[in-house]
Amino acid sequence: MPQAVSAANFIMSTTTPQSTDRWSLESWFSGFGKPDYIDFKAALVCDVEALKTQAAALGSETNEMVCVINALESLGDRLGHLSAYLGCLSADDANDEAVKADEAWISTLEAESTKLQASLRSALAALSDAAFATLLADASLKHAEHAVQRMRYEGQHQMKSEMEALAADLNVNGLHAWGRLYDTLTGKMEFEMTFPDGHKETVPMSRRRALMSEPDRKLREAAFHDGQKPWNDHATTLAAGLNGIAGTRLSLYGRRGIPHFLDTPLFDGAMSRKSLDAMLEAIHTHIELPRRALRKAAKLQGTSALHYFDLEAPQIAPPDEKELTWDEACATVDQAFSAAYPQLGAYFREMLAQRWIEAQPRAGKRPGAFCTGSQLKHEERVYMTFHKTVHDMVTLAHEVGHAWHSCVLRPARSFAASYPMTLAETASNFGEMILLSGLMNDPGITEATKAYLLDQEMLRAHAYLINIPMRYEFEKAFYTERASGEVSVSRLSELMSEAQRKLYGDTLLPDGTDPMFWAYKMHFFITGVSFYNFPYVFGYLLSQALFARFKVEGAAFLPRYEAFLAMTGSATCEEVVKQTLGEDLTNPEFWATALKAMEPSLVAYEKVAV
Repeated sequence: MPQAVSAANFIMSTTTPQSTDRWSLESWFSGFGKPDYIDFKAALVCDVEALKTQAAALGSETNEMVCVINALESLGDRLGHLSAYLGCLSADDANDEAVKADEAWISTLEAESTKLQASLRSALAALSDAAFATLLADASLKHAEHAVQRMRYEGQHQMKSEMEALAADLNVNGLHAWGRLYDTLTGKMEFEMTFPDGHKETVPMSRRRALMSEPDRKLREAAFHDGQKPWNDHATTLAAGLNGIAGTRLSLYGRRGIPHFLDTPLFDGAMSRKSLDAMLEAIHTHIELPRRALRKAAKLQGTSALHYFDLEAPQIAPPDEKELTWDEACATVDQAFSAAYPQLGAYFREMLAQRWIEAQPRAGKRPGAFCTGSQLKHEERVYMTFHKTVHDMVTLAHEVGHAWHSCVLRPARSFAASYPMTLAETASNFGEMILLSGLMNDPGITEATKAYLLDQEMLRAHAYLINIPMRYEFEKAFYTERASGEVSVSRLSELMSEAQRKLYGDTLLPDGTDPMFWAYKMHFFITGVSFYNFPYVFGYLLSQALFARFKVEGAAFLPRYEAFLAMTGSATCEEVVKQTLGEDLTNPEFWATALKAMEPSLVAYEKVAV
């Protein structure tokens, strides 16, 4: 059972380990544009081209294929290392034009790598079952079997190599160009907002979401309505982009013999349609659980139901106005981790000592938070911006959970250390829950503090169990209609409203939907992966199931948890869960049990005084 940590003012009173809020990337490269960086780039270009030529010449000789597979693994480590480095630099200073130029360059190099992978996949697909079994038996491919089997499956569902090469080239200036257009257009958006006190101000669109998370409902309402104008003004362009992205995918699916638009995201997530359907069945069957939290939120704010601009706003303010310092937040996370999971606590202290976390608030940084890493260096990095809030402290625990997942996988070869998005969110949510559980279990916690934390927990439950499933329902309906032709702006808005009504039911006011959510939710415009939604629900519910086991079994569960993490890159989701937890993901009851884990917190939340 996770042990309690001091929740008084959310601050731990013991000595804080030496730490910094500014990361160091010098162990990766001495600096951007320095000789080691330039030499690394040049060698990478040569090796990509050489391996591309070697892959294109593959016949049926399995020994040659084994050589290409192992070389591809090494090449992937180097490409990933450079890509992660550039991603860190770009987030660190969004205005650095030289870094942006190299980001564009590496996307072209990655397209070349895609071509060589297509050649390899074609060669693997052409092998007989007996020849493929011989290839897999090669000692140098030990622990890479899952990855190689996936390559062969992809080869069986792709066009001829020259057509895949053409698609890779066209995607740079076609499919991915739509995504770049979206990023460029929305990055420059701003709107004139009339604040509740009557003053007007030009507000960048990047600030709108934060304004709609403010406790002041009039402020949220103003940000929502005034901020709609740019989205409506650019709706035709944005609809063209969304149609272009989906249309390209559907055309390629048809050419590749992929029968359904969900087949690719499910393959990417290493899960079956049966598991997805079971998870969604459980959510729809028990949808009243998260809806109850929304009804309580409406009651707390004094309305009969919520408007869309209310959904991300806390209804219970933090009990203390005192700002949380970076050192205090790190100390609290450290104590929570160390009390419940000593190895995780030790790893967190190592991250601080090695300066692997970027949290310094300053101009030029991109918003958001992420965890990345280098398989080449076996190091992780966490990026965020710390604004002295409890929410930021929870974000820190979330991202360190991601980093710990990668740390557990360090001993694995690269092909066995790359896990799908479905399994990526389990460790991060687990990290969050260790922190929050430690705070909630402190016997000295005040009722005001407990109420605030319960409100935060219900906000997360709503996001994962209603909002993200709503996005899935919209996207599924959109792709279904897009298969018959382009979908108009008005129809996109209708589909969005229908999805919101289906999931939210009467928890939204009659005029409380947001038909334009399809336009400003960036996830719909991500071109590198489709259906950027259900994997998050999967990860949330699976982490609930894992944490429920942890609460019952305590420290005895942790070896099994680490076995689960270690297996995430070498098997399907169903296999990982079956072998480490003994559960069946295709059974709706498994998901229902995970979902019901929120009920004790929900009941406590409902008892909070209005």
